[in-house]
Amino acid sequence: MLKLFEVSGFKNFKDTITLVFSDVRDYKFNSQCITDHLIGKAIIYGKNSIGKTNLGLALFDLVSHLSSKNVTPGLYDYYLNVASLNDYAEFHYVFAFGTDQIDYRYRKDEKQSLIYEKLILNGNTLFEYDYSKKRGNMSGIKALAPTLNWAFQDMDCILKYVINNTVLEDSHPLRQMMRFVTKMLWFRSLDENRYIGYKSKSDDYYDFIFEPDTLKEFEGFLHAAGVEDNLTVKKDTDGKRRLYFDTETPLPFFRVASSGTKALYTFFYWYKTAQDASFIFIDEFDAFYHYELAESIVMILEKMPNTQIIITSHNTNLLTNRIMRPDCYFILTKDRLTSLANATTRELREGHNLEKLYMSGEFNG
Repeated sequence: MLKLFEVSGFKNFKDTITLVFSDVRDYKFNSQCITDHLIGKAIIYGKNSIGKTNLGLALFDLVSHLSSKNVTPGLYDYYLNVASLNDYAEFHYVFAFGTDQIDYRYRKDEKQSLIYEKLILNGNTLFEYDYSKKRGNMSGIKALAPTLNWAFQDMDCILKYVINNTVLEDSHPLRQMMRFVTKMLWFRSLDENRYIGYKSKSDDYYDFIFEPDTLKEFEGFLHAAGVEDNLTVKKDTDGKRRLYFDTETPLPFFRVASSGTKALYTFFYWYKTAQDASFIFIDEFDAFYHYELAESIVMILEKMPNTQIIITSHNTNLLTNRIMRPDCYFILTKDRLTSLANATTRELREGHNLEKLYMSGEFNG
């Protein structure tokens, strides 16, 4: 699991923004939000244009960096922060797998080319390399993979090269890290099928629903959300099967459904097809949802015990200890990301009204 993330110099993050998943308090309620002593479920709040979307993109830079999974074009335009004193963006990840810990840091320039890379495994530096100066400390990684060709002329990433060309046991921390990265998923409720990671293609986005059991489950999901129409699948004149509302005159789902109903389809698609995701970031997950529906979806996500999940929201109705806990709610400002537990000197307890405290400015200091 991800234990720590830091980013600086990327998009609107001039200075370092830090998210510490290991900063867990001893609350006795909503323990489903904590996994292996790390924050497993979190909601991030912040004003418009403060960087909630960019925080997700920063977290998922690792996906395009190490894997061949999908990255929707255009998301990483305007890569560097224009006010930064450095000519690079720096990303820092700390992973924990059982008793093993991987500390991985890298820098990229405005062309998103790797210029620096360092990896520490259980306190020992495996390698540190400066691509611009073409020098570094490689002794640890060479000992791990002594048979590899270490000519760097055409190598764009040492870690990816080692993982892809070295026989390591499945239990090796580097293998566990790579599995984690390849199963990370970012998506937006605001856009149909706009995502990063998990799959190389999502060409089943429109037709995964055709299985009768899946169709029935989605229909029930919509009914619970207040969409009363039934669904059916019809074969059109072009021979393709498509989803329809089962009305007196069947209506094509993706043409007439509201933005909120389409957002529910996107959520349902990923919820059903990415059950084994390692890490999910849902941007503006409840943009079209009634507050009760948003709450029910959070409850659904909390039942994914092996997946770290971050969602962004403006919905203060979700700020309640009935759903999460103060160490799992975060506020993003221009220069920092702070949990509610750390944003006040008050000792927050289960009986506190977090929404009321938030609206009164308790967490602004």
